[in-house]
Amino acid sequence: MELHQLRYFCAIVRAGNFTRAAEQLGIAQPSLSQQIKRLEKDLGSPLFERLGRSVRLTAAGEGLHTMAVGILQQVAEAESRIAALNEGYATLRIGVIPTIMPYFIARTIGDFTRRFPRINLQFREETTSQLIEALQAGEIDLAVVRLPVPKADIVCSELFREQLLVALPPKHPLSGHSTVDLGEVRHERLLLLKEGNCLRDDVMTTCARAKAELHSVFETNQLESIFELVRSGFGLSVVPEMAASNAAGCTLVHLQIKSYRRIGYIRARRHLVSRPMREFTSWLRSIAKQQ
Repeated sequence: MELHQLRYFCAIVRAGNFTRAAEQLGIAQPSLSQQIKRLEKDLGSPLFERLGRSVRLTAAGEGLHTMAVGILQQVAEAESRIAALNEGYATLRIGVIPTIMPYFIARTIGDFTRRFPRINLQFREETTSQLIEALQAGEIDLAVVRLPVPKADIVCSELFREQLLVALPPKHPLSGHSTVDLGEVRHERLLLLKEGNCLRDDVMTTCARAKAELHSVFETNQLESIFELVRSGFGLSVVPEMAASNAAGCTLVHLQIKSYRRIGYIRARRHLVSRPMREFTSWLRSIAKQQ
């Protein structure tokens, strides 16, 4: 049994099938399948049940997964301790959710790399649930997500809170208003992110608080697709304030009942806070003050 095989195994569990796992790992699917077959041969037991395009853990797979996560966490902790002894040169692996990466991190990350050229940043963009699993497996060092994350083994640190706004077509009857009651648009087309995106949960909570039963007619993983459809007049949405600069052609209006989402970073409780991590989180707090 080799360490990379355990990483591959855990990646398949998270992804739910071999194809997505291979894409996320950046390796060919045949190579991934071959490594898992070798692992199953070494252990003398199948780890997955193949169910069409998806997979399910066998009893042996369930047992291995618990131990594999613990092993990978210990390896990550060892790597973190070694990095902490270094004079600032280290690799820092960071996860970011898609509704934060382009609007908060990507726009300003050049400032960090110029200030800390000896810290090698590696990013991955996935949903919150995927990033939590990657953090627990020791595959990333911290993640920038929407809070809260109610996990006993995860430490959460809030950076700021941002308002959610209504994105309306430019000629919408309410586009000139200072605020919008979602009840006024309850019969209109709602554009949403797909299940698994935490912003979708925030939007649904906002609608519930306003007692507005809006019905979704379009779901996507791309916020930019929603902006394009709003611009065309096809429908409306509820979007984060940090994305305002990408909403040209849409009218952004404040909600009558204000709604916010909490933005922060998370790390594994057992993970040692290295100097590079302290530098990065300190930088995060500094740019958060500008929001």
